Amino acid sequence: MKALYSRNELKIKLCSKVGWNHFFVRFCILVALNLVGQTSCKSRKELLNQEIYNGPIMEISNVNTMMTDSGKLILRLKAPDQLQFENGNKGWPNGLVLEYYSSPNKPICTFRSNTADFNAKENLYKGDGNVVVKNIDTGDELNTELLFWSPAEEKFYTDSFVTIISDGEVHTGKGLSANQDFSSYEILEPAGTIQIEEEDI
Repeated sequence: MKALYSRNELKIKLCSKVGWNHFFVRFCILVALNLVGQTSCKSRKELLNQEIYNGPIMEISNVNTMMTDSGKLILRLKAPDQLQFENGNKGWPNGLVLEYYSSPNKPICTFRSNTADFNAKENLYKGDGNVVVKNIDTGDELNTELLFWSPAEEKFYTDSFVTIISDGEVHTGKGLSANQDFSSYEILEPAGTIQIEEEDI
């Protein structure tokens, strides 16, 4: 029986067939890698162009938080809502009330503002808008638009205009430093004092 192909022709045909299959496989791999590369580049670009979320990670309603020291109540925080951020910062967009205690059932000082923020890195509270601090024992009352409270230093301070009602007088000025129960304070740049009638207080 006569062979269809000689041994050399068969080798050439087999080699060319194997070569073509090898080339085709390589081509498919290159196309696949190119598609994967384009997809990953696109994904990276999308990630780079994506806006970083800096908003709150938690929102709490009807906040009533008590802070204690060795089991003794020292502070109560009340607010309609509280925002918690990933970096530890907090916000009270609808205002808050702080009550400072010397004994469990008797607040000695209150702090309230239209809005407030807490900076975790600086351990600093900021009250903004219609800020009122009042010492319950003396009746002394501070009114200002911006006030900071440092728990570490146990004091209030501001560079804003302040009004203090005390013993039938209204003291005004710019800037203030006070201890956190508002039993002692100093107006940094006094502007004047006005005598008022008791019923007008």
